[in-house]
Amino acid sequence: MRPSPANPCLSALIPIFFTSILLLSTLRLTTENAFLNQGLNHIISLFSPTFARDKSAKSARADHDIVLGHGCNLFEGKWVLDKQNSRPLYSEDSCPYLTRQVTCRRNGRPDSLYQKWRWKPNSCEMPRFNAVLLLERLRNKRLMFVGDSIQRTQWESMVCLIESAIPDSKKFIHKDPPRKLFIAEEFNASVEFYWAPFLVESNADHATKHRVQKRLVNLDEITKHSQNWKELFAPSRFVSVEKLNVIDTLNLWHRRVGSEKIKEYEVLTAYQLMLRTWSQWMESAINPQKQKAYFMSLSPMHLWSSEWRNGSNGNCFNETYPIQRPFWGSGSNLSILRVVGKTLREMKVNVTFLNITQLSEFRKDGHTSVYTERRGKLVTSEQRLKPLSFADCIHWCLPGVPDTWNEILFAYLIDN
Repeated sequence: MRPSPANPCLSALIPIFFTSILLLSTLRLTTENAFLNQGLNHIISLFSPTFARDKSAKSARADHDIVLGHGCNLFEGKWVLDKQNSRPLYSEDSCPYLTRQVTCRRNGRPDSLYQKWRWKPNSCEMPRFNAVLLLERLRNKRLMFVGDSIQRTQWESMVCLIESAIPDSKKFIHKDPPRKLFIAEEFNASVEFYWAPFLVESNADHATKHRVQKRLVNLDEITKHSQNWKELFAPSRFVSVEKLNVIDTLNLWHRRVGSEKIKEYEVLTAYQLMLRTWSQWMESAINPQKQKAYFMSLSPMHLWSSEWRNGSNGNCFNETYPIQRPFWGSGSNLSILRVVGKTLREMKVNVTFLNITQLSEFRKDGHTSVYTERRGKLVTSEQRLKPLSFADCIHWCLPGVPDTWNEILFAYLIDN
């Protein structure tokens, strides 16, 4: 049944990002090539960028300063068709790291217009994404996305945005469940993904076997995950990002001292309890001198076309244009956003809020729809005839909307 706007079936997906210092020696993986066995100083001298690439990065930095240096709000604006053929920023064929879930064109999507839209802030132009400049910013550092498949898609997007700037022999993917690592050897940098769908503990935390009939979330326990992050927050190490997805219809459990008690919560209450657990851990773990934290807002859903087209009874299937008027769908919970804002304001450490919800709300055309896979198998031609049952209006095609999220993250990473 369709929930009311005040009580959506699914709450939004929220990622968190951290950046800080890391020596590549902490990333040595014995299963990968011998490069990682060399000393850090030797690596830096051997793989310094060329002058031509430095010049390109300096030009991009100047372009960036013109934007954020004048206080541009990157989150208010509109989507415009790219007329300079600069979109998409990469293609399905050019990036070997995309999973089948997000390659909509390869999976049979007949249109490609969803790849051609760029986000135009009202008071400025978006800073041009520059892979070399970002890699220089990440030199000797790690950037990690932590969350579920939405964050995994954003991780794939980021990898595709930067990988073309690195020679084939100087980059590789390493899988270390629940982590995936893209390593840029020339820059002593890594971009990583860590599977933690609720940030706090849950029975869906297994990296590959996380489909369960009834999800249980331990709202006041983060130790299992934070133990894996502890070394990331040690001196001279870095990174992380986290996220949460809470669903109204699930049983959420809250561990009491001395016993385990399963209790159902309203989603807003559950969210508050989770944020309290997370914020307390953040305040005890993060070093503001070495780490920078970002909290990205809800990734919206487009499950009911009647919200943007009166009288219709569909979803995101066959949508090819963004919504071009003020719009806020019931797939995004304003109460959740208020709770997040209040929590971040009250925290003792600074966390930068990246509000991508509204700009993503317009993009009903950007979802994977029926051009994706379900339970590891592509949606069949017969299933595509039943989009009300089989269209995925939560996840996003790549190239696509998550690239813009990363363009915004790029702007803030460079600014900081």
